Amino acid sequence: MPRWIRAYVRMVDAFNYRVGRFAMYLLFAMMAVLIWSSISKVTPWPSIWTLEMAQFIMVAYYMLGGPYSLQLDSNVRMDLLYHRWSPRQQAWMDAISVFALLFYLGVLLYGAVESTAYSIEYSERSPTAWRPYIAPIKLTMCLGIFLMLLQAISFFFKDVAKIRGEEL
Repeated sequence: MPRWIRAYVRMVDAFNYRVGRFAMYLLFAMMAVLIWSSISKVTPWPSIWTLEMAQFIMVAYYMLGGPYSLQLDSNVRMDLLYHRWSPRQQAWMDAISVFALLFYLGVLLYGAVESTAYSIEYSERSPTAWRPYIAPIKLTMCLGIFLMLLQAISFFFKDVAKIRGEEL
């Protein structure tokens, strides 16, 4: 494989690894928010922001952790035949099926960017009592989808290398 492909795979894998490791700690932030939510319900100062903040943190956890999950091959695979195939046959199937994933992620990213642009242009806010701005979480979703797209391309290059008998 050309050096630029090797560099791309190394760079994307390293970046998504770091982002994914950071995203793992978002669960602790979400737990802290939910604990505060439980405590504030029995005090005279209830919090109106906790449920929505926990949802935003969960979205960030899910979207930023997705590429890391894909990288570690910890995604759920429905396979009847896949596990019986040789690694080279699996690489062929993955190299072919990744185009469906790339198409899906491309459409998803297009919609996310359009929605984020709308949120920024019109200062979109949540219709709850807290009324936070929606743009930051939509930007996080765009970033997560973009990183997933980069990771899928990295997987494609790894599969092509595996088909050719090389290792990336």
